[in-house]
Amino acid sequence: MENLRECFDPAEWAALCAASPDQPMAQSWDYGQAMAVLGARVRRFVFGETIAQVLERPGLRLVNRGPLGPRAGPMLRRLARHWGVTLATPEHALPGWGRMPLITPRHQAIWRLDPDADAMRGNLSAKWRNRLLRAEERGLRITHGQVASLNELLTAEAIQRQQRGYRALPGAFAIHWPGEKLLLEWREGGQMQAGMLFLRHGAWASYHIGWASDRGRAVFAHGPMLWKAARILSDQGISTLDLGTVDSANPGLAHFKLGTGAELRALGPTVWAVW
Repeated sequence: MENLRECFDPAEWAALCAASPDQPMAQSWDYGQAMAVLGARVRRFVFGETIAQVLERPGLRLVNRGPLGPRAGPMLRRLARHWGVTLATPEHALPGWGRMPLITPRHQAIWRLDPDADAMRGNLSAKWRNRLLRAEERGLRITHGQVASLNELLTAEAIQRQQRGYRALPGAFAIHWPGEKLLLEWREGGQMQAGMLFLRHGAWASYHIGWASDRGRAVFAHGPMLWKAARILSDQGISTLDLGTVDSANPGLAHFKLGTGAELRALGPTVWAVW
């Protein structure tokens, strides 16, 4: 019978993640490292070829976008063998018993990056492709941002978050992210008008935050910026770009993400694991 054990070796964890067809950021070693710096208690468990990175509080275990592997259901039941509550949002709905659904599935935009740029451009929606072409014809110069640009982007996005009332990881998470980052920006008149930050994890990357001024939105700056990011990441060997949650509360953002040709994927429902 397989034993549930903790993993303390980043190389072993990376290899187990690489064996999974899904590599969400929340199950990456770097995510755990950044969360630990922010004060979270992070534990990583292995059950045969199945893994789960867990955030723990007194009496509570949280598994976000996991477990990953062929025995995710049985692993959740093993994780539930402690005195508190174990909550999980699996990457896919899990068959079998031992899970009480609490929250209906959320949806993610998962963009498969094609090494062939022409083929990938052909998968864009007609409206998205036409807006991208017009932005390119205007000659928008998308550049790599530096450390000062990251701080500027985080500050602008924090103000935007407060104004719009949405929740996200704190800006300090991006600062403490130990892995590879891709920061792109567009400036006009010396001022940042739009920016996007992407975080790499294994063969996947995730769109983390974005911000645009009124001017940036007017010229569709995020279109060529996202396109450039996708081509850079593809050239670096990244196969999949997670564009984040898609919901009806923000239809404009949903159309922007799905206009890339990204797959609308339903995650598993959030469940209370029992054994």
